[in-house]
Amino acid sequence: MLFGHNSNVTIGTDIVHVQTEDRGVNHAFIDTTVHWKGRVLHRRTSNYLDLLPLDAEREAAAKARLDEQHRVVIDEIRSGELKLTFPAAPQGQAAVAAKSLPLVVTPVLKLELTNAKTWLSGKEATLHLAVRDVTGNPAAGAEAKARVEGAQNPAEFATQTGSDGAATLRFEMPKLTGVDAALVIEATHGAAKGQLRFQLRAKSRA
Repeated sequence: MLFGHNSNVTIGTDIVHVQTEDRGVNHAFIDTTVHWKGRVLHRRTSNYLDLLPLDAEREAAAKARLDEQHRVVIDEIRSGELKLTFPAAPQGQAAVAAKSLPLVVTPVLKLELTNAKTWLSGKEATLHLAVRDVTGNPAAGAEAKARVEGAQNPAEFATQTGSDGAATLRFEMPKLTGVDAALVIEATHGAAKGQLRFQLRAKSRA
């Protein structure tokens, strides 16, 4: 499956980053974390073991659960239902700020890797991307980028979406050297942004 969402939510003068990721069928759980300046303020997980083994219908149901979990966490932050404690703030200040200060959500793009199961063939990476705005309309002319973190020779690859919001990136996968290697895909369209992040594992050599 391997889907994900990333959103920034502004609380007063602070910005928190909400990231929801599917951890893959080997783990079968959905993980949402709220980050602030590199610190995790909140974590929420749920599993989809009841949907295994995945087929097209069950995969769609699992993605719907991921979308809903991400939305619910953002809604709870915006409403103040989810209380976030900022380590650097005096005790009680974060809760007051959540209730009294205006909240601004950075526009988010819906970014999907439509060939998530088949994007890598040998050393050749082919990323078929679909970029949509928050209402689900195609984001034409959005800039799409991909990079491999933890690669021996870091490189970034970029293209633009067509009128249908689709784009394709092709490149040769670099050699992985870091234990936390990841494929990071980003899209920007005006002020709106979206990101996907997939953990990578270097193949062991005999």
